[in-house]
Amino acid sequence: MNPDVLADLVRDVARDVLLRRDLDVSALPADAGVERPRNPDHGDYATNIALRTAKKAGVNPRELATWLAEELSTRDGVASAEIAGPGFINLRLAADAQGAIVGEVLAAGAGYGTGDELAGRNVNLEFVSANPTGPLHLGGTRWAAVGDALGRVLSARGAKVTREYYFNDAGAQIDRFVGSLVAAAQGEPAPENGYGGDYIAEIAQRVVAAEPGVLDLSDAERDEVFRRVGVGFMFTEIKQKLGEFRVEFDVWFHEQSLHDSGAVETAVAALKEKGSLYESDGAWWLRSTDHGDDKDRVVIKSDGRPAYIAGDIAYLRDKRARGFDLCIYMLGADHHGYVARLKAAAAAFGDDPAVVEVLIGQLVNLVKDGRPVRMSKRAGTVVTMDDLVGAVGVDAARYSLVRSSVDSGLDIDLDLLASRTSENPVFYVQYAHARLSSLARNAADLGITPGEDYGLLSHPREGDLIRTLGEFGDVVRTAAELREPHRVARYLESLAGAYHKFYDSCRVLPQGDEEVSDLHRARLALCVAARTVLANGLALLGVDAPERM
Repeated sequence: MNPDVLADLVRDVARDVLLRRDLDVSALPADAGVERPRNPDHGDYATNIALRTAKKAGVNPRELATWLAEELSTRDGVASAEIAGPGFINLRLAADAQGAIVGEVLAAGAGYGTGDELAGRNVNLEFVSANPTGPLHLGGTRWAAVGDALGRVLSARGAKVTREYYFNDAGAQIDRFVGSLVAAAQGEPAPENGYGGDYIAEIAQRVVAAEPGVLDLSDAERDEVFRRVGVGFMFTEIKQKLGEFRVEFDVWFHEQSLHDSGAVETAVAALKEKGSLYESDGAWWLRSTDHGDDKDRVVIKSDGRPAYIAGDIAYLRDKRARGFDLCIYMLGADHHGYVARLKAAAAAFGDDPAVVEVLIGQLVNLVKDGRPVRMSKRAGTVVTMDDLVGAVGVDAARYSLVRSSVDSGLDIDLDLLASRTSENPVFYVQYAHARLSSLARNAADLGITPGEDYGLLSHPREGDLIRTLGEFGDVVRTAAELREPHRVARYLESLAGAYHKFYDSCRVLPQGDEEVSDLHRARLALCVAARTVLANGLALLGVDAPERM
């Protein structure tokens, strides 16, 4: 009996109790509120449904809790139901009912933790989308790890997810990039507001090697070659590095295509026709304050050129035309203003602003020897994906970037991630899986197979591990609902901890001449289930589940 099943049972019992006493059934909350108490002495689970229902039903909370506890204690799978405080109910499950979770995990295998509540949702998930003007920095690397994990979590709960990268290959930043490449090729310092770092010189040399006569062309022709070839080299490098980081995209969308295809002009014309734009001081403005923005936004400048938001508007319109009913944007810490303006753009086209969700990620810092790592030699001014991966590897990099909420800044301790101790979270979780894999090999060598008498799993450490396994589906569902894949990582750490404590207290395999018992086999089944859930969770984060360490 997992928490969801128990919650359904509690609510059904509450409904029956209210009906029998002619009390208002509509007073019941939609969710029974079943949780694991912090103190295991209080039971396996606890519910506050009596406290949340009593006032609306017109009864005393403790009296209602007493009625519910009496009825719950008679139901199959419930060993006891006790009243606590003003109306809490502490529940203990029968060992066989609780142990059935092990069977559920083994039956579902790699599918354990999946669901279908998002079935039918067509999600466009745009993340990373770094400008093609330099190597991927730590901010983009964080979004690569988090975005890919979020895509996996959403897919696990039934959504159809398209991962999309938006190349900002139009605008002033590309002009500055081209100017920096030309200067480097000519042996001159970077122009004001240009880009520095060894990579600029590297790419400039590659452009000259690929187009030997480029520096003899007219300025306009030369710049066009450096734009086309240099930006192409950056595209290739970004794609390669993301692939090495285990991040694959379904769509690589180029901003320039919106301008070349006329999509920007078409979108602007559509907004004018709807009356969502107005002219002032020679410019065209989006009435974004009508939809919650703090100010109206210039879409077409007074000189007739589109502002940056014009491309964003056309891009959103393009996504909706492709059939996406939810467009998630994952943007950097300096993009807070985009939340309101993108929702305003959706509303201006007559859409529900809820089709747009914007997640803002905070900054990442590397720390080594207790001091910040401040720059990359190649990039010149920032720390890159290569710097992090080179220091700790892909697994540790991905896990460390995913395990914290993106709402908060993140300091990554390189010394900690390189250590092989329980203080290193990714090592702690992966070691649990490797330890379980070793146990499975030893069991196979002894010819011991998992058993199904889960009612024998009555030790407190067994119960704690089983209950933790039973929470996995709810954790993944909540992570998808709240767009918070870090919940999966934190859960895995709890699961690894529950397993390590179980292993230290409960011998799984017989020793010496000890006969193999049904308890050994049941514990082996529990270990197989724990290994399965660890592997499933690590897969959602794009992190390997090693067999040996």
